[in-house]
Amino acid sequence: MNNIVFLTNNTYYDALEIEFQLRDIPYVREKQFTVFYKETPLERHFFVDFWVFGKINLEIKAASFIAEEHIAQTLNYLACSKQKLGLIANFGEKSFVSKRIIL
Repeated sequence: MNNIVFLTNNTYYDALEIEFQLRDIPYVREKQFTVFYKETPLERHFFVDFWVFGKINLEIKAASFIAEEHIAQTLNYLACSKQKLGLIANFGEKSFVSKRIIL
């Protein structure tokens, strides 16, 4: 029988959280950022999957490839958080793929 395991994004979140803890890497899971429109805060917020070292937006994906929408989402999160570095970690391809996004 084939031992293929299909994991969801939440499974990857849980595993990464354990790794961060084991390695003493400071992080916040699902960090909330206020979104502004013309200097007015909106009721809706952005939630970054992981906020690492107090300055890196880490987005977790389980997609067949990193799409332009994932890049646009990360760019929006960077603008909102006023940070310059974002990482997209995609576990959905044949092997792990990551993309660095710099604002």
